[in-house]
Amino acid sequence: SNLNINDVLGNYSLTLIDALDTLAVMGNSSEFQKAVKLVIDTVSFDKDSTVQVFEATIRVLGSLLSAHIIITDTKQPFGDMTIKDYDNELLHLAHDLAVRLLPAFENTKTGIPYPRVNLKKGVPPDSHNETCTAGAGSLLVEFGILSRLLGDSTFEWVARRAVKALWSLRSNNTGLLGNVVNIQTGHWVGRQSGLGAGSDSFYEYLLKSYILFGEKEDLEMFNAAYRNIQSHLRRGREACNEGEGDPPLYVNVNMYTGQLMNTWIDSLQAFFPGLQVLIGDVEDAICLHAFYYAIWKRYGALPERYNWQLQAPDVPFYPLRPELVESTYLLYQATKNPFYLHVGMDILQSLEKYTKAKCGYATLHHVVEKTKEDRMESFFLSETCKYLYLLFDEENPVHKSGNKFMFTTEGHIVSVDERFRNSLWEDILPGEEDSADKAKPTELKAANFSSNCNRVPDERRYLLPLKSNYMRQIDRMVGLI
Repeated sequence: SNLNINDVLGNYSLTLIDALDTLAVMGNSSEFQKAVKLVIDTVSFDKDSTVQVFEATIRVLGSLLSAHIIITDTKQPFGDMTIKDYDNELLHLAHDLAVRLLPAFENTKTGIPYPRVNLKKGVPPDSHNETCTAGAGSLLVEFGILSRLLGDSTFEWVARRAVKALWSLRSNNTGLLGNVVNIQTGHWVGRQSGLGAGSDSFYEYLLKSYILFGEKEDLEMFNAAYRNIQSHLRRGREACNEGEGDPPLYVNVNMYTGQLMNTWIDSLQAFFPGLQVLIGDVEDAICLHAFYYAIWKRYGALPERYNWQLQAPDVPFYPLRPELVESTYLLYQATKNPFYLHVGMDILQSLEKYTKAKCGYATLHHVVEKTKEDRMESFFLSETCKYLYLLFDEENPVHKSGNKFMFTTEGHIVSVDERFRNSLWEDILPGEEDSADKAKPTELKAANFSSNCNRVPDERRYLLPLKSNYMRQIDRMVGLI
């Protein structure tokens, strides 16, 4: 009856599957091969289990596809990860799972999927008609990869239709989207627009879909969304590292008016500096990252929800989330500033000190009291450990092989590959004509700063990324000093 846990776990060896490509990235071929064989021999999706479509897609489907791509990569950048007599079993498993998720996209008037599906029976009869923007709009990367590997447009088509449906529901006034929508009426039930839970990966996947598939409409949507985020969600001084005023912060607002709705941010928002690195808005990323890191320093973890006005956690648990580590890793790659190695070391030592348990690592029930829960989310191995490992492993093939890689929202590694940029079908959404006068996409750029896409200058590499007076200002803001 504990939906919160059980419809994520799914009764299909979630952690084993979610950790497959972490073993490969760490170069542990014997354990990778053993784990893949275990999945092939023991995992079946023919179960009377009701699962979240979003979680099953990013944690299970994404990992099966990532591991399949690693096994079949002719270059084998991570060492010999091939499997003897491998016959695309992981791809078949991924296909089987995706077919079982497809009923979620049926019988919805908007094309936005139901949030949950039973792997054997389809959408449960008592299903809610409400879903969150991130859950419904962050399926395109995995479904698109599957479609392009199989040469079957079905999966990409339904995922892309959901993204376009959500996009069409944005506010005429602000261009913002809410966080909970009715899939039958298209009516916004949750009108909060922010960067955290319910919204986060929707924005991430607009950009990552463009990076992977090269579809220009994804970039156009991302650039428009980013401009609206800068206009309505960003508070504080205009520049990160100069001028007067409060540190930049992204707040939760009403999607229709842009008015502040509350004074908390959640830990999932810590992914956003990493996304800003990908578009070249490195300066703003440095500032926002420093804010989340200051909260980490105060508690040795990130509370699930932190009230910046009260300088206290609103929701005090920490389930080993990766978002701050992910942004730390990407900022280190962009700047090579050793400060981010110190941040990584700090996070690593906190995890060892407060979360290590006899058989793994535990969710912190309360970041102040440091009490633990008997729960280790699969994303701890899939993302938190992977990003920490890659932060310190400068010689890793991810950095040295000459291949270009992208990480899904669950941290699964995918090579940015020509075969994903060519679809075998002409027009992904029927009824759309490509006209010659169609607006050219705006280039990939941050809407906010002239310093966009400039690497941080070498002479700044060994200084604090943020001037010390601004660092102190953020420390005061979170009650550290």
